[in-house]
Amino acid sequence: MPTIAVSSLSSYKHIVISGTGKSESIESPTPRKRKLRSDSAAEKSKSRRRIAVSNPRLPEKEIKEESSETSANPVDLVVESDCSESSENSANPVDLVVKNLSDCTVSRSIWNPRDEEQMRAVKEALHVSKSQSTVVCREDEQRQVFEFVKGCLDQEKAGSLYICGCPGTGKSLSMEKVVQQVSDWANKAGLPPVDTLSVNCTSLSKTTDIFSKILGEIEPLKKAKCYSSPLQHLQSLFSQKQESSSTGMMLLIADEMDYLITKDRGVLHDLFMLTTLPFSRCILIGVANAIDLADRFLPKLKSLNCKPMVITFRAYSKDQILRILQERLMVTPYVAFQSKALELCARKVAAASGDMRKALCVCRSALEILETETKGSTCPDAGSPNSDELVVRMDHMVAALSKTFKSPVVETIQSLPQHQQIIMCSAAKAFRGTKKDSTIGELNKLYLEICKSWTISPAGITEFTNMCTVLNDQGILKFGQARGNKLKRVSLRVDESDITFALQGIRFFRNCLL
Repeated sequence: MPTIAVSSLSSYKHIVISGTGKSESIESPTPRKRKLRSDSAAEKSKSRRRIAVSNPRLPEKEIKEESSETSANPVDLVVESDCSESSENSANPVDLVVKNLSDCTVSRSIWNPRDEEQMRAVKEALHVSKSQSTVVCREDEQRQVFEFVKGCLDQEKAGSLYICGCPGTGKSLSMEKVVQQVSDWANKAGLPPVDTLSVNCTSLSKTTDIFSKILGEIEPLKKAKCYSSPLQHLQSLFSQKQESSSTGMMLLIADEMDYLITKDRGVLHDLFMLTTLPFSRCILIGVANAIDLADRFLPKLKSLNCKPMVITFRAYSKDQILRILQERLMVTPYVAFQSKALELCARKVAAASGDMRKALCVCRSALEILETETKGSTCPDAGSPNSDELVVRMDHMVAALSKTFKSPVVETIQSLPQHQQIIMCSAAKAFRGTKKDSTIGELNKLYLEICKSWTISPAGITEFTNMCTVLNDQGILKFGQARGNKLKRVSLRVDESDITFALQGIRFFRNCLL
């Protein structure tokens, strides 16, 4: 075993490790402070920053591991205290260096769910209204929108863009970031400021009010009396050259555009037609959840020569949801979630809808379940900040997901009697992998194994067959044709993940599914 030799207390910065086969020492009659190299050549030559080790009483295992990372052979570890110059004047330099080194170490704060301030900070980071500095996983879509608007501004030409995607895919948030990017770019390029009008169409009392809002943005102080409607006034403005050359372009973002759909779709057509008028200064960006909306009104717009450019925001994938959750949680110094719990949330939400707002809602719900559990616990260790049990675990996430996504299939499985639920566990285990069906006899064998392992009195083969028939009638199992009951082929009509999701909240079934 390697031994550690310290030359003297005054020269505590030099620690020598001597191996069993080879011994090296450092002569240090006069303590001298070694200077850190700061030039770029010296920094490049270091493949790894040396970790400061100052206490000669540290376990030999730790020092051996550090020395093995630096070199295969035992080497001298030079310990330098660069955190505080005052350490040289200390009466106990070893203890002071340990303190200084601990001050320099950056670590995440200890998480305690009973601390209301900590819980509030994590919940706030996961709130839907919390806007991040960057919208991750939507960089390509934002770049396309920005390039479109930039091209219109460069050419001083009107244009239209239609953005579609499922709810919770970052459309509205991306538009906010694009507006900021356009404003910054226009200022740097010395262009006139871009007038931006963002309208949430759900707030309009009637669909034609969208034209009044546009007109109020262009001419806020003028009241036109010679026109019968704001639409006609806009059509007149955009059809003739304006005397004032100082008027810049206007960026109109119509969010929730599908609320403008009328029976004849006249409002939508008139709105997009404004961008085709000869002197139009309107850059229109329509945002809607309906993916098929473009297919419904684009043919008509194409015939009117005002077909917009279309950008689709796809549903978030599991990896994207997980990355966004991790990015949001990184702003807090606490580790409040098990990594597997976050992965379960991302996987289930991605499979269901890909709605990021759902994922945030599920995580906040799981935090509330943990909060209720810790407040109601009478265990003396429940407030211990070092306990791994005080983070959001899989069972918390399963309960939160169940509250958010409760499909009829899941509800049906959860309402089954215990023995029928055991049959469902047996079926989930029997049909894993590529196996699609089995026989009643093979399924009964797995059922008996589960009952035996948990000392539960099993049902007889006749009763077992009757329970399988009930599950067949409920559309959970599917029977094939056979002469005898034991030879009947049986398969699952529901997804295995639904069985796991429905029963994983109960420890008994969770262990049965392993």
